[in-house]
Amino acid sequence: MNSDNGAAIETEGLEFSYIDGTKALANVSIRIPAGKKVAFLGPNGAGKTTLFLHFNGLVKPDRGKVYVAGREVRYDRASLLEVRKKVGIVFQDPDTQLFSSSVKQEISFGPLNLGLSREATEQRVRQAMEDTGILDLQDKPTHFLSYGQKKRVAIADILAMQPQVLVCDEPTAWLDVKHSRQIMEILDRCNARGVTVIISTHDVDMAYAWSDYIFVMKDGQVISEGVPLEIFADREVLQEAELDEPLLFKLSKELAGKGCLKEAAPAKSVEELIGRIKG
Repeated sequence: MNSDNGAAIETEGLEFSYIDGTKALANVSIRIPAGKKVAFLGPNGAGKTTLFLHFNGLVKPDRGKVYVAGREVRYDRASLLEVRKKVGIVFQDPDTQLFSSSVKQEISFGPLNLGLSREATEQRVRQAMEDTGILDLQDKPTHFLSYGQKKRVAIADILAMQPQVLVCDEPTAWLDVKHSRQIMEILDRCNARGVTVIISTHDVDMAYAWSDYIFVMKDGQVISEGVPLEIFADREVLQEAELDEPLLFKLSKELAGKGCLKEAAPAKSVEELIGRIKG
């Protein structure tokens, strides 16, 4: 695994336990395709967050290897800096990520830390604020922002680093429908520019409609992977991971079974489903 073979991130035999002895990851070997929208599904405690922390070297495995763009992750300072230029992580709770006094200062921190000039940093920060729709917030103190605004600032934080891979842990957690949609639209725009976007989520409806590829985790292991239609057609996997069928998937099957659709394959959007209903 020492050459780039179209994988954004790979892991090989990854093992990790916490200090109290809790086994968080057990022999995780995966290959995340570059340029795709990828979702990790699974119950709380499945190991999704711990795995994400390995993707840019925030956590060092007990055993096993991590590869970013085909190169093995090393854990010296210079190597980790290079990895973190390529892979950016947005944490579930933005308050664990935000620490600067103003939004603009917050987003400037990363590029300046990479050694970029003031001018280059200014350009990146403005672009990141435009991409996330927060230009009007640039002079606001971060602690005065709403939760949804903080989420967007946390994403802008990472976008200003211009990563090849954007990793978001539960990006829509605790957000209402409107703000959830805004966040997912931001991630879609990133992906349209060629960025590999990786999320964890409990929302099977979102994972089904949004992702190109899905990994299912339980008890620190990846128990299944595949395109959304494969994953949600596997009742045994859904049962083991305590996941429901997405509503659209279930509705498509029911309507197809009653002969109401022009084609039987499950639809991935409401518009697609409506277009298939026989007149």
